[in-house]
Amino acid sequence: MALIDPTDIDDWTCLDYKVPEGNSGQRLDHYLANNVRINGHSCSRAMFQQLILDENVFVQGKSRKNNYRLRDEDLIEIFIPPAEPVDLIPEPVPFDILFEDQHIVVISKPPGVVVHPAAGNMTGTLVHGLLYHCKDLKGINGTVRPGIVHRLDKDTSGIMVVAKNSMAQQSLVNQFKERKVRKVYRGIVDGVPQKESGTVSTLLGRHPVDRKRMAVNKTSGKEAITHWKRMEVFAGFAMLEITIETGRTHQIRVHMAHLGHPIAGDAVYGFRKKMAIYETLGITRQSLHAFSMSFYHPYQEYKMEFEAPIPQDMVEFVTLLRQEDALHHR
Repeated sequence: MALIDPTDIDDWTCLDYKVPEGNSGQRLDHYLANNVRINGHSCSRAMFQQLILDENVFVQGKSRKNNYRLRDEDLIEIFIPPAEPVDLIPEPVPFDILFEDQHIVVISKPPGVVVHPAAGNMTGTLVHGLLYHCKDLKGINGTVRPGIVHRLDKDTSGIMVVAKNSMAQQSLVNQFKERKVRKVYRGIVDGVPQKESGTVSTLLGRHPVDRKRMAVNKTSGKEAITHWKRMEVFAGFAMLEITIETGRTHQIRVHMAHLGHPIAGDAVYGFRKKMAIYETLGITRQSLHAFSMSFYHPYQEYKMEFEAPIPQDMVEFVTLLRQEDALHHR
């Protein structure tokens, strides 16, 4: 098969591939996802399924279905269309660029910015901002859009890595799945944990009553593992370093609340009666920041490490807590 980097495709491109002996009977979509490499990188099964559904994959000169059973020596033709623009209007959205090349962009997201467009947040999202900033997006599964491979909550600040093309996205998705990505957070929690460090390991799923919230469940949900250790202790608060082995929705916020020390300022999982007190301390959102991240470059495969400075609101909160501690110890 001719090896072509999809990031360089500006027009329709055809890839020819002959099925080697010993592969007879395999499903077409499974075979393509498990065996076809482009520039040494795999593509997602979903991408191939969409190409097949759109009749852009031919076997022995005929378009086939996903469940078509291959035969040895079958000739597969894969037609890759040029990426189509996503139906979103690019907008300038504030975020800091920590690193960027033709494959990925590493950013520091400020608090208050939603990652994906959704009901109630159809404009001003991180995706809008990336479309505005990145002039060299080559497309994700045939659509010109940034490849979001992980998320941060609206009011959680910090570091994110975003793919600019399908190959980079698939590599990053695999790294997250294989737990090769290391993410470290800084969080200010209400109260002071008695131990210096610990691990919260539970099942995490939807709350049985409030479906918009997540909750620790005893018998259902997905495995969620969070490690924490104290970095600094104040009067009534503590700064923690938090690392996660899994990336479940609201994982850190739920686990810290389960520990009895919710993230300060968290209006959903924290002490809601204290929100007015938090506001007097300058905290109007959960005090959680994705501080650092390490992963492997999707193409060059060398290890990359980045840090996103703690945002001003958390810096001012810590400064105030230190000042109050100093007054109490005079």
